[in-house]
Amino acid sequence: MFVPLPIDEITLGEPLPVDLWDSDGNLLMRRGSVIRDARHREWLARHDPQVKEDEFKLWTYRYTAAIDRALRNNHSLEKIASVARPMGFDDAVEVEPDERPPEQIWTDLHASLTLLLHQGEQVQDFTDRFVRIEQRMRVLLRSRVDDGLFVLAQMLFDRTLGYSASHALMCAVIVRLVAQTLGWDAARQRSLQRAALTMNLGMARLHDDLARQDAPLSAEQRRAVFEHPVRGEALLRRLGVQDALWLELVRDHHEQLGGTGYPHGRVDVPPPAQLLRMTDVYVARISPRLARTGLPAPRAARDVYLDASGMPTPLGASFVKTLGLYLPGTYVELASGETAVVARRGARANTPLVFAIVGREGLPRGEPPLRDTADRTYEVRRAVPAEEVKVRLQPSRLLARL
Repeated sequence: MFVPLPIDEITLGEPLPVDLWDSDGNLLMRRGSVIRDARHREWLARHDPQVKEDEFKLWTYRYTAAIDRALRNNHSLEKIASVARPMGFDDAVEVEPDERPPEQIWTDLHASLTLLLHQGEQVQDFTDRFVRIEQRMRVLLRSRVDDGLFVLAQMLFDRTLGYSASHALMCAVIVRLVAQTLGWDAARQRSLQRAALTMNLGMARLHDDLARQDAPLSAEQRRAVFEHPVRGEALLRRLGVQDALWLELVRDHHEQLGGTGYPHGRVDVPPPAQLLRMTDVYVARISPRLARTGLPAPRAARDVYLDASGMPTPLGASFVKTLGLYLPGTYVELASGETAVVARRGARANTPLVFAIVGREGLPRGEPPLRDTADRTYEVRRAVPAEEVKVRLQPSRLLARL
């Protein structure tokens, strides 16, 4: 059943929270689309815009609940009047079951996120498309989380893929895992993950370009990098995001304790923003660029574990406790002389489960054996840069054996 939509209550330039239909049941606009201007709204009004009754009730309930909270908190009348109708980011989205190997699903998510980030302010249906990406990630991460880390690490090493989306997906998984270790509530975890996916919205194309650039940044590029946190926050606001923590995290993800970060040089940085920055730095450092190789995962972990004075921090300790020293999908050399790819985090930070992909004689193995590096025969001798490994992996085939 359909009910009329009070079209005049929809703010111009903000995404629609519901699908919009005409009186004959034809779809006028999808949820997340933007009413561009007053003439566009007048055109819609002439078509007797309607919405599904259940969606309208849910939308209205959230609006009245927000008003009620503002009243109970004794907010000013001006602030109460400014309460906007929620845009539906927490709506449950039906995701079709997907039985494909994780590698294929993550590849699809990468393509979807790349398109979303590159379109920026011009994106249509932002709400719906973003939530679908997030929901598909949530399904993937309900089990076999290390499979996701493995595939995403391999994506970071693949220079044919857009770096910005690979970086964002890996950061989103890591902040979620570390926030769980820290015991943070579900709302904070959700805001962190969303911020990780969108923190570089303000420079997504440039982010991809810089990963393939061998020359120093130009003055214009440096300015764009410096401004991208504020630009990203502004873009998200225009796209309908109202989650205060999400917006703050995007704005502050390059701020650093003591005031040495940017763009505002904040002295006090809350723990969620510290974690997002820590993750951003870690993923950037393990990722190879045209101008440099990626840092070994243990070195990158050590860099985020210690503060500027060389002392470990509680947040850094939780980070290493969660990920270990050897991230799934990265490479190591074993005491046996074999080269291996990390498949699973171990019981201790330095004892991952690995597949030996190259034998001690330097020849690739057709069926890589599984090695437990807690066994001294196969303990990790050193991390190996991805550029040194010439074996082409088949992640789905390897992961299916675990």
